[in-house]
Order: sequence, then structure tokens, then C-alpha cells
Amino acid sequence: MSGSLNKATIIGNLGKDPEIKSFQNGGKVANLTVATSESWKDKESGERKERTEWHRVCIVNPGLVEVAQKYLKKGAKVYIEGRLETRSWKDKETGKDRYTTEIMLRPYSGELVMLDARKDDAAPQDNPPPTDAPPIDSF
Repeated sequence: MSGSLNKATIIGNLGKDPEIKSFQNGGKVANLTVATSESWKDKESGERKERTEWHRVCIVNPGLVEVAQKYLKKGAKVYIEGRLETRSWKDKETGKDRYTTEIMLRPYSGELVMLDARKDDAAPQDNPPPTDAPPIDSF
């Protein structure tokens, strides 16, 4: 195989508020739980059925962590694009190896788009952006 692609894209709703953790070096990480659902009509019964999948999302991009911390709340609809990564650790109680696969948003390789309408829709749309906004390359 000449190349490969590791890309995960989902649109879903946050199952709870983002969990923000700080590191001793000043860095932060945001952990999200995002639900995606599919629905269909059962051929035999004619009933509507629905299945929900839960996805773990880990954001280590400093600009996106800031966005998640300030603006995301439980129930928010989001578009997430990142890489699938599996990490492992030792379970403290059993001593066994544990694994989890997450969608990772790292600097320069992830995207987070808030899909809900703004809460302050009454605000004028022609306001200039604040002068203290971070530069684009920090997102």
C-alpha cells in the first residue's frame, strides 16, 4: 500500500459538559463524549428504531480546548474531525492492561465546528472582531 489515511468525522451531540484538565506545564486537554444516532423503520414491525453510538473525543489543540471550555455545553451539536488513536494503561485495581480508542484533535490536525445557533442572536452582526482575538494560527 502506497499510503494510508486515518481520519474520523462525526456530527453529534455532547452527552455532558466538556471535562477540562490542566497539566503542570500549563497545557490543557478537553475530553468530550459525543453521541451519534441513526434511525430506521423496522421491516417486520413497522416501528421506528434508533441506535446511539458514544464517541470519546480528546482535544489537545490549545485553541480548540479554549473554545470547548468557553462555549460547549451538554447537548451542543458539533462537527468533529480528527484522527483515531488508541492508548493503553494499567488498571490500578486489577493490574490488567486497558485500552481505549478516541478521536484526537491535535494542533494542526483537527477540526471542531459548533453547529448550534448562537445564543445571542439579537446582537448586531456588523460588529468588528475584538482586537485581542488570538491569531488564526493558534487554532
